[in-house]
Amino acid sequence: MSKLYYDFHVHSCLSPCGDADNTPNNLAGMAYLNGVRLMALTDHNTSKNCPGFFDAARRYGVVPIAGMELTTAEDIHVVCLFETLDEALRFSDEVDTRRVRIKNREEIFGEQLILDGEDNVVGKEEDLLINATTISLDEAIEVVHKYRGVCYPAHIDRPANGAIEILGAFPHYAGFNLAELHDRCNKEAYVRDYGLEHVHIMYSSDAHYLDQLREGSDNAWIEVEDESGDEDLIRHGVFEQLRHYDMEGQA
Repeated sequence: MSKLYYDFHVHSCLSPCGDADNTPNNLAGMAYLNGVRLMALTDHNTSKNCPGFFDAARRYGVVPIAGMELTTAEDIHVVCLFETLDEALRFSDEVDTRRVRIKNREEIFGEQLILDGEDNVVGKEEDLLINATTISLDEAIEVVHKYRGVCYPAHIDRPANGAIEILGAFPHYAGFNLAELHDRCNKEAYVRDYGLEHVHIMYSSDAHYLDQLREGSDNAWIEVEDESGDEDLIRHGVFEQLRHYDMEGQA
């Protein structure tokens, strides 16, 4: 078993307020330089930059994971991760039908650019991606599981779009057995105050700028079999653990 550092919450230039420098190649290159072996691209309400990120990550020996940061109807952010790119893109297509369409104001939020693996612009999202969808928090798990994904509330220790800030409590009722903290120093207090003893805690950067990406040793890690170096086998091992936590929980 190998200990691999991960960052499962990262934004590209497709996300509103995501910096233009957060291209697929730059994200993959920074992961390599920082010693991060596993990185998930989780743009707001879309996975359309994941194909380009997969191409770029493979050149750097980084294992890419396709994902999304879903904004629920309650305006709560949820990290959604998928074992295959195809499953992520099919989920993204479903979310696309559940978005509330508001024209993006580029002078405020910037361009929402879709890039290929060489950072060439291949498209642009014209409607704002950051606003709430019509998928409710207690519906999110069911929709994500339909595509064999795993999901959990994002940055529950932050006021903006955090489940605890919006609801006043952790949404145990919705069936979540994982949760993300932005700051690992908050774990003891949040476990104690919000009954998270049986919730597995994830840690990720939520980086919208390259300088927000963390060094490998500052990230959390996951142990998976890595002897073959095969990307698909490593990713499968990661999801075996995530699904175990998703079903059972583990503090």
